[in-house]
Formats: sequence, structure tokens, C-alpha cells
Amino acid sequence: MPKYVYRFSEGDKDQKDLLGGKGANLAEMTRLGLPVPPGFTITTDACRAYLRDGVVPDELAVQVTTALRQVEEELGRRLGAAEDPLLVSVRSGAKFSMPGMMETVLNIGLNDVSVQGLAAASDDERFAWDSYRRLIQMFGKTVLDIDGDLFSDALDAKKTQRAVNLDYELDVDALKELIEEYKAIVAEHAGIDFPQDPRAQLDMATEAVFRSWNTERAHIYRRREKIPHDLGTAVNVCTMVFGNMGETSGTGVCFTRDPSTGRGGVYGDYLVNAQGEDVVAGIRNTLSLADLERLDRASYDELRAAMRRLETHYRDLCDIEFTIERGKLWLLQTRVGKRTAAAAFRVATQLVDEKLITMDEALTRVTGDQLNQLMFPQFGDDSGRDLITRAMPASPGAAVGHIAFDNAEAVARAEAGESVILVRRETNPDDLPGMVAAVGVLTARGGKTSHAAVVARGMGKTCVCGAEALEVDAVSRTVRVAGRETPLTSDDVIAIDGTTGEVFLGEVAVVDSPVMTYLRRGLEAALDAAGDVDSRELVTSVDRIMRQADKVRRLRVRANADTPDDARHAIHRGAEGVGLCRTEHMFLGERKQYVQNLILAADDGEREAALAALLPLQKGDFVQMLQTMDGKPMTVRLIDPPLHEFLPDLTELSVKVAVAREQGTLDPADEALLAVVRRNHEANPMLGLRGVRLLLTLPGLIELQVRAIAEAAVERLKAGGDPRPEVMIPLIGSVRELQLARERAEAVLAQVSAESGYKLDFPIGCMIELPRAAVTAAHVAEEADFFSFGTNDLTQTTWGFSRDDVESSFVGRYIQAGIFGTSPFESIDVDGVGGMVELGVDGGRSTKPGMKMGVCGEHGGDPESIAFFHRVGLDYVSCSPYRVPVARLEAGRAAVLAPAEAE
Repeated sequence: MPKYVYRFSEGDKDQKDLLGGKGANLAEMTRLGLPVPPGFTITTDACRAYLRDGVVPDELAVQVTTALRQVEEELGRRLGAAEDPLLVSVRSGAKFSMPGMMETVLNIGLNDVSVQGLAAASDDERFAWDSYRRLIQMFGKTVLDIDGDLFSDALDAKKTQRAVNLDYELDVDALKELIEEYKAIVAEHAGIDFPQDPRAQLDMATEAVFRSWNTERAHIYRRREKIPHDLGTAVNVCTMVFGNMGETSGTGVCFTRDPSTGRGGVYGDYLVNAQGEDVVAGIRNTLSLADLERLDRASYDELRAAMRRLETHYRDLCDIEFTIERGKLWLLQTRVGKRTAAAAFRVATQLVDEKLITMDEALTRVTGDQLNQLMFPQFGDDSGRDLITRAMPASPGAAVGHIAFDNAEAVARAEAGESVILVRRETNPDDLPGMVAAVGVLTARGGKTSHAAVVARGMGKTCVCGAEALEVDAVSRTVRVAGRETPLTSDDVIAIDGTTGEVFLGEVAVVDSPVMTYLRRGLEAALDAAGDVDSRELVTSVDRIMRQADKVRRLRVRANADTPDDARHAIHRGAEGVGLCRTEHMFLGERKQYVQNLILAADDGEREAALAALLPLQKGDFVQMLQTMDGKPMTVRLIDPPLHEFLPDLTELSVKVAVAREQGTLDPADEALLAVVRRNHEANPMLGLRGVRLLLTLPGLIELQVRAIAEAAVERLKAGGDPRPEVMIPLIGSVRELQLARERAEAVLAQVSAESGYKLDFPIGCMIELPRAAVTAAHVAEEADFFSFGTNDLTQTTWGFSRDDVESSFVGRYIQAGIFGTSPFESIDVDGVGGMVELGVDGGRSTKPGMKMGVCGEHGGDPESIAFFHRVGLDYVSCSPYRVPVARLEAGRAAVLAPAEAE
């Protein structure tokens, strides 16, 4: 019989695949002897079986009964009993944290009879009936899929009727009336009575958690976070402990360090006389842990000891949910806490300094995506700003955009190209599409552990919470600001600062972040520009981790650069060479006419004249590039695009000629040009006359480009420089193509050597961007000094589609359908395109074991792809100059993580 249920005392933190993150960590805390309410976990295997078959496995009910009875025996209480009833919570818990994306039901076991037993046992009638009210509301929304607004509206109406403002001001009679109204809502909208059988409640809630794995918001979150859709969720059934049993009870969430800035200290939110969902939902603004110290010093001291123990045990920032029930502390969850990019770098180096982790481990605690976030601009000088309010800085950054009040508005305006800030009273999991579309999030309620704050931090979105000066009305689509007469609407632009918590009306100028200053100008300049201690520590932390990455990485990092400016940007960011210089970019603009002259040449004389005109222009470009990259390798790709890109559009030229002929004003040159354009027109130019095919069929083109490179190198050598060009032939499919191209290139190099007296022995290699080249790489390597994998074209030709066409048509649908996890043009398709890369590497090195190999597609700057390129043994990646720092960091991470992945 498969084992679907584990008591908390049976597992540990390394069983996240089976028990989910929450269940594994509850088991670990139990193992450590920390105060965890008894309970058990239903495994992800059970969820996957349910999702596969549509029914709960037969064995599950039996195993749940066994585990439940063990909990009952341990506590001396029974689920839903008439006297002193045992109540449980049912919570989701996937392997990877998905805050708020799936379901939770509290107070399972309450019914018309057990509520009276709870009232007697707790000696608090109001608490018991309020707990029953919460169960029906949560069960109706979560399990029975009833619109939650129906319950919220009934609650608001009851408060209005009783002339009170807050939930806890409703007395017992009002709560009893409200429960009857809730039951009527359930009967009307679900077609059944609210279940009175406690075991039925437990089983239905478990199925609801299983189903919640496939909700739209869960799918959106997993797609964004690149979490596989086939993992399933575990279900944690935990004895209820109550934070809403009066003034000596409460609930909270704490962090062992500030998850927003990384600053050390005591951070968290606490609510007196409340249940856990009140904190996360952000419905009530919270107290700080310092307030808990004042209210209940004993519980505070015990919590602080548990925080230190957990951080030491996990060797990382921990996020802990806790409840205090009448002065008794209970820990309900812990996990390695989500944090902002700035906090990630600072915490990593703090833990190194505290001797909890090594510098190599610090590399694994940060990511290239986080470094990229730190490179975003921030608000500049504060002159001329119109400050609306200051609130809780929940996720740093600077965001400017129009106000959007809901998902539909945020998504529609973002798709139209506008920047929007989602403004809500508080967010809940249903707001995820709007949060994804927005550049920032602003809420009127909630603290650093509210749903908005936690999700925004995980996504790297700027977020400000708890702006009490704002009254957000999503129905009338207005924001009223305390002290201002005119409300804000969707027409208004606001700016939010997630580092200070400031909210401004209107546009606010942005400047380079301290980290970008560091990457461009170095550590000293960044420290001088950093205005506060936090910024200085952040810059220092980034510097330490980047230096460690450079120290341990095996992959070299080059840049794709076509101009001296591109090359300079790349060098400033740490590039070690140019991996792709696209020469066709040197023939655009005014120079396009020279290429047209070459194509239109009627005889050898005209062709020679066209080539002679192009030579000094291209040579001049190469002189500047080689000067900028002095002493560093510069891989020059000979011309790659099809001829039609240098010629007028066929349709436009045909119309022009037809109209001119009709009017009797036809220019013979246009007619001749049209004939050439028609002759060179291709139905599928991506697979037509381009790359090496064009180089071999257009006389003089290889000679022109290689001579320009060679003469530029000679000029730099004469000036005392150290030019290191590498000649790269594109779109090779046959070794014979490369052999012919190489012979012509070598002949030019020999000729320029003889003319100049300098020995020019530059490497000549090729791009591997066709499946045939990868499959026959052992033969191609006989004529190549190096390989560079052009993964953009290799992706197109392996999949058999055109990037320009499919990205705008069906890639999004393929991602939704699970055919793609992410676009194969963003991250390497490891099984398909990656398989071609491996074939090319293995084949090439079977012929030349020490052969240099790199990649120059856009994947060269993608974190996940870089890890793959490291594993298959490439020597370098080449990417956009702006992604060079990310590539350096990820190459270091790959070097540290690869041994673990290979085991």
C-alpha cells in the first residue's frame, strides 16, 4: 500500500518533494523539539494521484483515520466532539513556496454542537461563535466555490446594523445571526447544507486543496516563477491553536532579518486577538514585534530563541508563522524566507561574516535575476516632488505609472504599453494577474508580511503597503488622500519608492542605482555615490560576491558588440572579449547604397569599384573596435543576413515602377533595380541565400571582409596594439562549405601578411546553428579552429519555426498548454536544442580535444542557460553588454552548483 500520510514526527526538511516545503519544515521543527501543534501531512503523491484519476486514492481515507486517531490520543480530544473538541486546520504546502496561491481552511471540526463545547472549554462564548463564523465563510469560499463577497457583504451589513466598525465588536447574538445568514448563503449558492460531520469537512477541505493546485492564479504564479506544473501540493492537517482567544492571545509572522533590506534585527508583524489569515490578508494594520515584547515578554523571549535556533539550523534568513494562545507560543510554519534582491546579497555576506556559510555558498544564495533587479534605476534628488504619504516600504525599487484599480485594468493598460501601479485596499491571491502586469503595487492596508508584500518581494516588484492616508474605492475607481480635496483616478500618475515607503503624485525622475554605479565605475565611485549605510553595505556585498564569482567560474564571459560604444559598455561591466561582432550592422544607414551597388554590379569592373568603396569603411570600423578591445579576443562574424535586407521592399518598388510606367516617368534605374530585387526575392529568406552561402556565391565578399579585418589588425600592430581578431563563418552546414571559405580567407591573410610584413595567423572558426552542422561536428572541426553555437538560429532550425512568426502567434499558447515551460528563445531547450549543442561539443572535441567553444545567442545571458552551457563544457558565453554582470555571476554559481548537480 502506498504511504500517503506522514505524522509531523516522521519526516524532515529534506523531504520537500514528498511532504512539500511546509510539511517538511513542520516535521523538522518537531524533530528539533520546538513547540509545533501535533498533526500530519498528506503527500504530494496523493495529490498527483487525485489530479490524475479525479478521485482521492482509496488508501488515503484509511491512513488519514489512523493519523487522526493518533493525534486525538496524544491530545486526549476528538475531532468535532461535543465537549472540548479537537479542531484542525487544512493547509496547502507545495515543494516551492507559492504564498497565497492555494487554499487554507481553519477551524475544521466546528458544527452546531461542537461550537458549544468549544465555548465551554475556552470559557469564551464569543470566541467560539466567531471561530464557527470564520469556518463557514472560509469553507464556503474555498471548498464550495461560493463568491467570497457574499460573506463579506453580509458581515459588513451586520456591522452596520449593529453600529460597530470592527469584526471583533460584534457580540455573540450578532455572530449567531450572522452564522444563520452564512448557512443560508451556502444552501442557496452551493445547493447543500453546510456539512455538520467533522470528517466530511476534513475530507472536502483536503480535496479543495488538491484542486487549488490547478487554479488560474496558481498556474500564473508557477509560470512566472518557472515552477513545474506536475509537482502537486501536499496537505498539512494541524491541530488548531487560537490567537483570537482574547488579549493574551495573538498571531504573527516574523523574519530573522529584514526581508526587504537585509538589515539585521527583529522584524515581523503581530496582531492581538486575531487568527493567522488576518495578518497575511492585510485586513488589519499590524503591530511590530517590539510591541509583542511589551505585551508578552515571556512569549517574546521564547520566540526570539526559536528564531535564532532556526536561523542557525537552516543557515539562512527564516520566515516564521506563530500563534500565541493564552500566553503559550506555538510555531505553525517556517521556511527560508523570500527576500528582495538587496536583502539577498546583504544576508549572504552577513552569514559569511558570521561563519554560518562559505563564500561559495553565498554565491548560491543570490541569482542573476536578483542582480538584474539591483541594476534598475531609482528615484533621484527630492526637489520638486509632490509627496502624498509615507507608508510601509515592503519591496524596494522605484516605480512610476498610472493608477490601475483591478486586474482587468492593469492587464489591459500594460498590454497597451502603459506603465501602471496596481492600487488596492489590500491584495489577495486573485489579484496576481494585476500584480504581474503592474510595475509596482500600493495598498492602503497590511504590513511587511501581508500578501502584497510577500508576493511582490518574490516577484521583484516595487511595493508599498499600509498607506493609511489612502481610502481606495475600487467601485468608484477613486483614491481619496487624507488632507486633499481632489480624489485620484486612473488618469493620475503616481510614483512609489519601495525603499523609503514614499508615495508621490506625478512623474519622478530616476537615476542610476548604487549597484549600477558600481558596475559602471567601480567600487570606490559607488561607495562615494551611496548616500546611506544600507546602500554602502549593499554595494560592498555585491562587490564581494562578484569577485568570488569571477574567482571560481570556469566559463569566460564575452559580449555581443557591433560598435566601439557597445564594446566599451561591455568592458566596463567586466567582459573579457567580444564573442560576436555582427558585420552586417556596419552596412546599414547611408552605407546600404554601397552594398546595393555591389549587388547590382553588371560586370567585374563595377563589382571591384563597389568593393573598393566598402573596404575603407569596414576597415575603419574594425580599427576602432580592435583598439577598444586591445589585448582581448574579438570574434568577427562575416556577413550573415540574406541579400533582400539590403534591397528595397519588393511590393513597394513594384508599385512605384508600375505607377511611374503608367505616368510615363519611369526611371530605367528603378526598372533595373526591380529586376534584381525580383531575382533575389526568396519565399523563406531565413533558410535561403545567407551566411556562408552568400559569402561563397557573391564574388569578392569574403575577400573584402577578411582584408578589412587584416588591414585593421596591421594598423593596430603598427601603433603598438595587441589586436586579437577571430574570423567566424556563419550558417555552416557542410565541412566543404567551411573548407572553401577558409581557403579564401587564408589566402587574403597570407597576402596582407606579405604586403605588411606582419604575421597574421588569426583563428578561423564557424557558427554551429544548423542541426546538420551539430550532427557532423566531428567533420566540421577538421576545418575549424573554434565553434560558436548560434542558439537563436539553432532553436529555429531545430524546432522548424521562424521566431518572428511564432513569438507573436502561438508561443504564449504553448506555454499555457505546457508544451513550453518558457519560450525556447529565452531559455535553452535543454532536451532538443541543448541536445544539438551537446552533439556539437562532443563531435568537435572528438576531432580536436582542446577546441575552444562558446555560445553567442541571446541564451548567453540567460541564467538557466548559462548553467547548462557550463555543464556541457563550453569555454565562454557571449551576451548583450548589459547582461555581462549577470552572466559573470551565473557562471560563478554554475561552477559551485555543478558538482552537486553531477552527483
